[in-house]
Amino acid sequence: MIKAMRTIGGELVPVSDLAERNAWINMVNPTEDEIARVAEETHIHPDFLKPALDEEERPRIEADEGQILILIKAPIIRRLDGNFICDTVPLGIVATENTIVTVSLLENEVLKEFETAKPPTCHTAKRTRFVLQILFKTAAQYLKYLRLIDQKSDEIEHQLQKSMKNEELTRLLNLEKSLVYFTTSLRANEIVFERLLRSQLSRTPEAATTTQVLKMYEEDQDLLEDVIIENKQAIEMSETYSNILSNTMDAYASIISNNLNIVIKFLTSMTIILALPTMIASFYGMNVGLPLSEHPLSFWIILGISIVIGGVAVYFLKKRQML
Repeated sequence: MIKAMRTIGGELVPVSDLAERNAWINMVNPTEDEIARVAEETHIHPDFLKPALDEEERPRIEADEGQILILIKAPIIRRLDGNFICDTVPLGIVATENTIVTVSLLENEVLKEFETAKPPTCHTAKRTRFVLQILFKTAAQYLKYLRLIDQKSDEIEHQLQKSMKNEELTRLLNLEKSLVYFTTSLRANEIVFERLLRSQLSRTPEAATTTQVLKMYEEDQDLLEDVIIENKQAIEMSETYSNILSNTMDAYASIISNNLNIVIKFLTSMTIILALPTMIASFYGMNVGLPLSEHPLSFWIILGISIVIGGVAVYFLKKRQML
């Protein structure tokens, strides 16, 4: 899917010409034909448009012939058996002197927000500011999902206190996996952001291309620093929540194991208590001469002896805290 837009008169309006100056082209899971069309009309290298379609692609910056690829990991939510798990997918931002192209495998909430915002929060002609706004909102999206993970983990812990089921533990495990994905992606994004900031001071050919296409003024540098700060905050939150969740999982695993031991101990004690009267009853069930076998009250005497022996067993087991 391809959407081409441009800010005209303070409004973000669709355009039909992909080569129109100051246009923003948003590509979601594009086909080979769509990639070829965008590459032909905008003169962007196809190799800059394809990396974001590989879920395993690592964040990085590439610059070549007046074109810049900024590849980061953006957060998403996947539904799984009625529950959710947070994951990350690559988001490619290709900037030229005329156009901004965003490429993603799945629909991105950050880009969707730019499309639907009233009034518009972006200006496509200000390419540097627009790119930095995407980076900033992506970092903010991580923080939003991290708070959601924290909220969900509190709900699951509350449910676990009432009844410990495998379902709640599985949900906690999914949240822990989400935090691992987030921490890994945030650290990779941090390298990209810091490299983008250093490029403003470097004199390498790649840095020269970056500064030529994405000219940063003082306000833009401040915004980029805000992006880095927001990303660092997300990393700290992700690591903190991950440690808390890991300790919580260990604690509940210990509680479940302890509860199991208590149940086994109780059943073992009950087995001992019931085994003693059963042994006496087994003796008197044999077809041989036994004491009291001819006594008219033998049944009640044997029953009394069994009860006394069972009571003594209960007393000793309670004394040893086995019951």
